Amino acid sequence: MTSRFVDRAIIHLAAGNGGNGCASVHREKFKPLGGPDGGNGGSGGDVRLVVDHSVHTLLDFHFRPHAKGGNGKPGQGGNRNGAAGDSLELKVPEGTVVLTPDGEVLADLVGAGTTFVAAEGGRGGLGNAALASRARKAPGFALLGEEGQARDLVLELRSVADVGLVGFPSAGKSSLISVLSAAKPKIADYPFTTLVPNLGVITAGDTVFTMADVPGLIPGASQGKGLGLDFLRHIERCAVLVHVVDCATFEPDRDPVSDVDALEDELARYTPALGDDLAQRPRVVVLNKMDVPDAAELAEMVRPEFEARGLRVFEVSTATRQGLRELTFALGEIVEKYRSEQPAPTATKIVLTPRAVDDAGFTVEPDPEEPGGFIVRGARPERWIRQTDFGNDEAVGYLGDRLNRLGVEDALARHGAEPGSTVTIGDYTFDWEPSTPAGVAIHLSGRGTDSRLERGDRVSAAERKEARRVRRDGPQESSGAGSEVDGGPSSGVEPPESGELSEPGADGARE
Repeated sequence: MTSRFVDRAIIHLAAGNGGNGCASVHREKFKPLGGPDGGNGGSGGDVRLVVDHSVHTLLDFHFRPHAKGGNGKPGQGGNRNGAAGDSLELKVPEGTVVLTPDGEVLADLVGAGTTFVAAEGGRGGLGNAALASRARKAPGFALLGEEGQARDLVLELRSVADVGLVGFPSAGKSSLISVLSAAKPKIADYPFTTLVPNLGVITAGDTVFTMADVPGLIPGASQGKGLGLDFLRHIERCAVLVHVVDCATFEPDRDPVSDVDALEDELARYTPALGDDLAQRPRVVVLNKMDVPDAAELAEMVRPEFEARGLRVFEVSTATRQGLRELTFALGEIVEKYRSEQPAPTATKIVLTPRAVDDAGFTVEPDPEEPGGFIVRGARPERWIRQTDFGNDEAVGYLGDRLNRLGVEDALARHGAEPGSTVTIGDYTFDWEPSTPAGVAIHLSGRGTDSRLERGDRVSAAERKEARRVRRDGPQESSGAGSEVDGGPSSGVEPPESGELSEPGADGARE
């Protein structure tokens, strides 16, 4: 039977894209020069991870690893903004740790309702109504919406338990948690019966704590042998570790002391991802299966050695329930002491980090792949590039003004850039041409155009119209020098043919 417990999953998230802004001009009868009225695009929806106590496993992410937020709607005319995309909330169990594929811890989700924005939605583009200014009163362009963040994340479930049971396979850990709590783990007389961690709630007087039964460990578990590497992370949060030792084992090369030493060596080799040191956690040794006569004799022999190490030793039997009450209250006492030593939880402080005085918000560095080229890196320049419609000359001119005001052109000049140098910002590479200095009045042209992008070799609209007329009617014949009438040059109007009268007022009244 396949286990339904999944404590590790790789998910592929994509937040929603922002909607594009709208470039629109208000048109209404008897209202000339209505002005721009294009609305802004809606923001894309986020993908969030939310802790929910009703979820106990990462099984859903194992079968459905892909998730995407809703896209924002584009803006419309009449100052109508686009609707924001729907955010997607993914429910995760308490104790989920969010990591990058490289192993960097991004968040430790503990506590009902704890939320982590795993993928942030893209910003919506501004409409031309929001881009209007004193110098550019009717922009013929709008900004594009940004793409949502896409990333791959690793989710690992680390059980939130106060007591962790560790031991060799078939040491009696599952039997112990089954008699101390209401948990019903699988119990059998062969090794590795427990394949998934089991949690149980235990009451000791006024103290209530949880216990985790971790699958059996063997030497080399910290290097991936057996099942230990997959489940050692479940004891990272435990306040106390309990060594469950089988005193009735029939293996000749094993004894309680060597078993504890082997497990301690594996715990020392394991590096918790949360940064805690397992060596500082209190230990308790439980000598199990005291109902077997040989086990009781062995316990009397090894008990003094464990006590000499400063470890508390309890002799128990899950069959006869010998020593369980003393063990329960001792564990409750240790857990209560651990909780009292922890610092009181404080509200999360909002830290505002001011920008450094010498931080320009971008950097300029030589392009290693393009001789004489440069790469501009920075959050704002790269975002502006993504928001620009390069099919609209006025939008490209607006981008140049923004980069100039930010100081990109001055920085390129200081690094030795010359007109025509290759400059890369984000995913776009272009030839750099210095524009007018920042602050100089912008000479506006038609909507959707920019006079600075016009070149002498570009064909104008009038020239294209004349070329179409020539292709259709042929070249217009010249009338030569023309004859002078009344001392003036020929007007280019042919005289009427004989017998044809001109209408009064067409060429002036004839006397």
